[in-house]
Amino acid sequence: MTHEDRLVDAQVEDEEQAVEAALRPKELGEFIGQPKVREQLDLVLRAARARGGTADHVLLSGAPGLGKTTLSMIIAAEMGAPIRITSGPAIQHAGDLASILSSLQEGEVLFLDEIHRMSRPAEEMLYMAMEDFRVDVIVGKGPGATAIPLELPPFTLVGATTRAGLLPPPLRDRFGFTAHMEFYEPAELEQVVRRSAQLLEVHTDPEGAVEIAGRSRGTPRIANRLLRRVRDYAQVKADGVITRRIASAALEVYEVDERGLDRLDRAVLGSLLKLFGGGPVGLSTLAVAVGEERETVEEVAEPFLVREGLLARTPRGRVATPAAWAHLGLTPPQQTPSGGSGGPGQQGLFGG
Repeated sequence: MTHEDRLVDAQVEDEEQAVEAALRPKELGEFIGQPKVREQLDLVLRAARARGGTADHVLLSGAPGLGKTTLSMIIAAEMGAPIRITSGPAIQHAGDLASILSSLQEGEVLFLDEIHRMSRPAEEMLYMAMEDFRVDVIVGKGPGATAIPLELPPFTLVGATTRAGLLPPPLRDRFGFTAHMEFYEPAELEQVVRRSAQLLEVHTDPEGAVEIAGRSRGTPRIANRLLRRVRDYAQVKADGVITRRIASAALEVYEVDERGLDRLDRAVLGSLLKLFGGGPVGLSTLAVAVGEERETVEEVAEPFLVREGLLARTPRGRVATPAAWAHLGLTPPQQTPSGGSGGPGQQGLFGG
């Protein structure tokens, strides 16, 4: 890739991020979906404003794209406070966290994405910062090292994680409010699509919005991304109006089928069915078969396929369900007397 190509890619990415930011709701009342979380968070924020203090620390968990970052920005806006954004992987040393904490303003919101990936020393420093608004800065090394207490202004930490089970209990218990973000219903995603289309000044008829929402995997971020791609198709191939027919044709071009499965999803299912007879097959073997990293298959494709009832996890490995065979239009192999399919996926090499 040439330097010019990299510049073009960076510019396109910046434009996409700018559009995505413009579509984010700015107030809790504009936020679509997650009714229980919105109701509970509204009470937390109203009470904090009535007391004239900072809001309790907030932990948001759930799959990517459900609105955790958006909610953190809304928390800051509702409290009339600035927001500082960082992530767990960016904090690999306690000193990294101390630098961020010591520069916070009173009442500021610190959004810590992927909090489960923060280093252990930084995590232990965060305990005291959250509870006592104080950190101990270590000066020197060895026996002569001295801990200097540093007072912090009151602040609100908003932690976000896709793997809540990886958070140690001492950290999880220090959050005053925890919420789990659920996948969206099609009707909620339809509202997201209609709102975003209005902001993008794209004309979408009701059936077009329904078609996009139905293929968005229960995730607003994906709904907005598909809307922008369908918009491009409608502008180039049609009169700019998104109808059901236009949306369906556009999403076929972008390899998103009627249930929301994309190229990776179908590759995983196709390999599981055609190469391994429907399983069971180990995750690492399945990842090699589709040419992807194990983590990509496990964190991107697998949760959606399991939720759609197309894939099942078993102690022996991943297994396709009858719905997976039907979705890809394939016939399951004949069952053997022992209960297995008799396909190559039954070999011990692929179990576990």
